[in-house]
Amino acid sequence: MTTHSTSAPITVAHGDGIGPEIMEATLSVLNAAGAALDIDTITIGESVYQAGNPAGVTPEALESIRRTGVFLKAPITTPQGGGFKSLNVTVRKTFGLYANVRPCVAYAPFVATKHPGMDVVIVRENEEDLYAGIEHRQTDEVVQCLKLISRQGCERVIRYAFEYATAYRRTKVTAFTKDNIMKMTDGLFHRVFDEVAADYPDIQAEHWIVDIGAAKLADTPEAFDVVVLPNLYGDILSDVAAQIAGSVGLAGSANIGERVAMFEAIHGSAPRRAGQDVANPSGLLLAAVQMLVHIGQADVASRVHNAWLRTIEDGIHTYDIYEPDTSTSKVGTTAFAASVIDRLGQEPTRLPATHYAQHRPITVKLAGRSAAAKTQLGVDVFVHSPDTTPDELAAKLRPFAAPLHLDMISNRGQKVWPGGAPETLLTDHWRCRFLDPRGTTTAAEVVALQARMVEHGIEPIKTEGLYAFDGEPAFTRGQGQ
Repeated sequence: MTTHSTSAPITVAHGDGIGPEIMEATLSVLNAAGAALDIDTITIGESVYQAGNPAGVTPEALESIRRTGVFLKAPITTPQGGGFKSLNVTVRKTFGLYANVRPCVAYAPFVATKHPGMDVVIVRENEEDLYAGIEHRQTDEVVQCLKLISRQGCERVIRYAFEYATAYRRTKVTAFTKDNIMKMTDGLFHRVFDEVAADYPDIQAEHWIVDIGAAKLADTPEAFDVVVLPNLYGDILSDVAAQIAGSVGLAGSANIGERVAMFEAIHGSAPRRAGQDVANPSGLLLAAVQMLVHIGQADVASRVHNAWLRTIEDGIHTYDIYEPDTSTSKVGTTAFAASVIDRLGQEPTRLPATHYAQHRPITVKLAGRSAAAKTQLGVDVFVHSPDTTPDELAAKLRPFAAPLHLDMISNRGQKVWPGGAPETLLTDHWRCRFLDPRGTTTAAEVVALQARMVEHGIEPIKTEGLYAFDGEPAFTRGQGQ
């Protein structure tokens, strides 16, 4: 066994519910395997929330994570009721943890699954998309959530997925988007994926529309290797992938940033199981394996992972994966950890053994880009106007639109003027598109237009500039247009 001369500083949180039990089990395995760790223990979660901190984490705890750069976290309990922020979101956004990495592996026939050949890694963008959390109620009848996708955010997580595939000797990276509908946001993700893929000619690259891709993932996961997705799709499909592999309870994940990484099980704190010594520590233990590779202790990671595989192969299972036909012994949290420790130095005989290569933490470098020439062609003004019709609204707007021209009106993205269908459901929320026949407009003219709308009793609630970049219009028409 290799001895590491320098201990790696890490921050550890024991969490809530079953968290303390599975963390103690995990640390006992790491210690027995020879992991060289300098642990700083912090308190997060329920007790911090109840002490009046709505984020569930103190500034001192955040400073510990910043100092060590590595955070091994047990699940926490978020109190019910409003006003409490997601601790995971706080940590991810505070430290820019842009990539969530979740291996989803089947362990057939020792853990029940319909997909015995499954070995998929889900790489999910972690910071933007609809999860930016920018929502507004704009009228009595309509609320909105903004989907924000940046070129930098796309490139960073996509390039990480290709670098991961390279480091772990994977052969294919697949992107899922819905760019047949969301042509600009998901379209950007797809375009950047194609651009980045060109830099990795030895790795196969493919793209699927997310709905059929999700169906294929659920039905034939062995067709995929590394899958990279925007935030929302990745959140949903990483849980789907973990479950069809065998159990969400077996999955660990890494959240990767440029300077900080967080490692955790993906399941919750299960407070009803707390203190009973029955919880499965596997998800957290496999997250700790990812952590060991990240901090340069790949040899220890291999010892722990292979001992865990041998334990699973020998049929020593906790209650959640116990099956009389395949299991030999039903054990609790402490006994499971002891069984893994007993097998340190052994490898599985039927499941594939794991041998992690020593490499530096994966880093990505973004490609530089020059700014495009930007001109404004018009404006979409969203208005709150109840008890009206499209024709009535257009008749009010057209007389004072100059120097702009009222091009169309839509309701919930469906064009309703000119033309439109009588069957379309109409709300009190309207998008009124004004284009400048001169080919360019100014911010002052847009503000003046809104002032005239207010003078005529029409309430603007939001505007979106209609721009061209390098002469190419950069907005969609919407449905029915």
